[in-house]
This record gives sequence, C-alpha cells and structure tokens, in this order.
Amino acid sequence: MDIKTLKEIVKIFDNSKANVLELENEQFRIFLDKSVKAVPAQTPAPALVLEDTPKAVQKVEAKPECEEEGELIASPMVGTFYQAPSPDSPPYVRVGDKIKKGDTLCIIEAMKIMNELEAEFDCEIIDILVEDGQPVEFDTPLFKVKKL
Repeated sequence: MDIKTLKEIVKIFDNSKANVLELENEQFRIFLDKSVKAVPAQTPAPALVLEDTPKAVQKVEAKPECEEEGELIASPMVGTFYQAPSPDSPPYVRVGDKIKKGDTLCIIEAMKIMNELEAEFDCEIIDILVEDGQPVEFDTPLFKVKKL
C-alpha cells in the first residue's frame, strides 16, 4: 500500500461515523480507533556524535570573589572525566602546572573509548572543576586556565 492510499483511508475514516476501522491483508494491518485520545509526539533526544571536534574554550569574567581571570576548557563530549590514564597513575595535570600546547589534560571516556583531551594552547592550570570519575555533559567546564 502506498502512502497516498493510506492517507486517503485515514481521511475517509476521520469523516465517517465509524469509531473503529481495522484492515488487514498479507502485507499490512491497520487499526484505527477514534475513542483513543491522541498523545503528543515526543521529540527524540539528539544523537550523540563522537567525533574529533575542536575543544570548547570560553572566556570567564572575573568575579569579585575570584581575583584571577582565566578561561574555561570545557568537555567536547558526554562521558566520564578521568584525571589519569589508570587509577594508580599520577594525574595528567595539577593546579599550578604549566602546560604546553598538545599536552594531555585528561581523558573523557565515552562508550568505552578513552578520548584524550589535549591543550590547544600553552596555559597554566588555575583550577580543576570536576572530580575524577565524574560524569560530564557536552560543554561542562573541566579546567580553569590562564593562557601563557
């Protein structure tokens, strides 16, 4: 059955006094019931795209309680934040470390794939904003840094 025919059947049913319509053959089955209230369609959740995208970096304005200005390095994907390559290894970075462009900052595990997050510029780590093993969303601030 083509879509045009199906639409015509639904239109005829809507304009009729019948409350139920059931059609069936070897290829399809249609069941229409006017007594069932329509439920609004839910929009599907956006698909998770795991690709090598530029790391999200945004400016942070200095707040009165924070005397240092800096930039945030945010998560480029949804996953789990890890500070080290394994539980018994030292963390990639610590507060106060000076980092060179291309150095690994952390790992974001997404769908059992370990994605290394690398620095896109030379910087100094001012603060680490998430805990080891914490789930993160896309654009979750991970590090506060000062460009060098």
